Amino acid sequence: AMAAPRRPSGGGLRRAPQDGRLEEINKEFLCDPKFSDEEDLEEKLAVFKEKYMEFDLNNQGEIDLMSVKRMMEKLGAPKTHLELKKMISEVTGGVSDTISYQDFVNVMLGKRSAVLKLVMMFEGKANESTPKPSGPPPERDIASLP
Repeated sequence: AMAAPRRPSGGGLRRAPQDGRLEEINKEFLCDPKFSDEEDLEEKLAVFKEKYMEFDLNNQGEIDLMSVKRMMEKLGAPKTHLELKKMISEVTGGVSDTISYQDFVNVMLGKRSAVLKLVMMFEGKANESTPKPSGPPPERDIASLP
């Protein structure tokens, strides 16, 4: 018998249906054999869910162009309309103008390095003021190649 899902208590009522819906999707990813060897999958999914809900989602609970635009501005990396469209089509494979949570997780867990993924990964680091060394990466000598 399946255990009844625990109802989250208190707080964040406005987001509760959204949260529950994403939680269901997270469960599907957890059961997906494709991701069975992914380390700390449960923790990662919890983080992705938070990240996703940080976007100002449209009424369908998906990330649309305006959501990405606002998020990028918030991160201090504003993008042109064209760049935003490109980011979205990169995530959805060009089939949709909005990014569903499934799309989002697939990109975050996937091997492709989409712009959105990079942005999310570096969001935390963006606040650190240490400038990155700009210039070509150090030459790898043949011996160090895999």
